[in-house]
Amino acid sequence: MTASAIRLLAPMFVVTLAACAPAPIYKTAGNTLNVPPQQVSSSPQRYLNSDVVWGGRIVSVSNLADHSEIEILAYPLDNSQRPKPSDNGNGRFIAVLPGYVESFNYPSGSLVTVSGRLAGTRNDRVGEAAYVFPVVTTNASHVWTAAELRSGKSNFSFGVGVGVIR
Repeated sequence: MTASAIRLLAPMFVVTLAACAPAPIYKTAGNTLNVPPQQVSSSPQRYLNSDVVWGGRIVSVSNLADHSEIEILAYPLDNSQRPKPSDNGNGRFIAVLPGYVESFNYPSGSLVTVSGRLAGTRNDRVGEAAYVFPVVTTNASHVWTAAELRSGKSNFSFGVGVGVIR
């Protein structure tokens, strides 16, 4: 009886845990590029005009006459397209947004996910080092709140403890 109960309950347990993870925020097509920005930097012509969904930590925001640019330190994305911070990141890229972007809404250090198209690269500097930034013409962006970053993570945990009864 115990083995049959486990066989019956195991699939329901797996489905329940899978239901905890939120769906990706952007739909991706079959032609959406799945390579990190540092790989695009090394051979930009190969990836020109490809669609991407990238994310990471906001480094800075620059507002120009007719558009805004956000420099982002790229991180891998989880299944919900939330950036997963790591020690050194996956390179940097520039997200170009039309019009004015309020830097208060895109604070430095926040995690962001963008969807858009690779429009080429730009040679610039990171500190004193020369750097090639992939440039993404962004059609959508999402700054993650602390609550959103926590959501979708299972609150279920296993543990071993010692109890005292008085």
